[in-house]
Amino acid sequence: MRVAAFFDIDGTLVLVNTAPLYARYMRRHGRARRRDLIRMAYYLLQYRLNVLDIDRAFERASDLIRGQDEAEIKAFCERWYDEVVRGYLVPGMLERVEHHRRAGHELVLLSSSTSYLAEPLARDLGVEHLLVTRLEVVDGRFTGRAVRPVCYGRGKVHWARRFAGERDVDLAESYFYTDSVTDVPVLELVGHPRVVNPDRLLRREARRRGWEIVDAGGRRGAS
Repeated sequence: MRVAAFFDIDGTLVLVNTAPLYARYMRRHGRARRRDLIRMAYYLLQYRLNVLDIDRAFERASDLIRGQDEAEIKAFCERWYDEVVRGYLVPGMLERVEHHRRAGHELVLLSSSTSYLAEPLARDLGVEHLLVTRLEVVDGRFTGRAVRPVCYGRGKVHWARRFAGERDVDLAESYFYTDSVTDVPVLELVGHPRVVNPDRLLRREARRRGWEIVDAGGRRGAS
């Protein structure tokens, strides 16, 4: 059986949560209102407290793109990644990706982020497999709905198990890297949980369970 190395994106491969970065980028380009940024900050606080209703959050966030052309949004996100996100990649985690590549492991992005962030990141890192949130598109336009279950919390477990079954992956020998307490269900699923620069709640849980805590360092180019 194969071994997989699953990687969260926000706070793990990327130093920060990318949702506020995207909201500010949209605001700068006239695609979001001030109240959209306030709503994003509210959802981010709920996420950090592990009380976020992900379905409601995605429903409200989808209001910004419902009916819009997918190709145009994809190109916009590519520019955002190139101009903003790439500068936040964590060097220590890029080294971890390379370590697992050399070991012959299946490399997988496992994140609640959408494919419009994950795809350019995966190209940068040479990661083949994406288990991320997929937005429904009909006739080239967003419907405002997401493919269920959203890849968050227990939804990540669903997609990881499905991937393991399809790719003959032994989860008991596999790895998962994350910074967030919302990912405890996946950390429990794999044999080698790795906690990266964790939030306060996850650090406490990792110490209680004896999970390895990885200090991956900071932003690329930072002192």
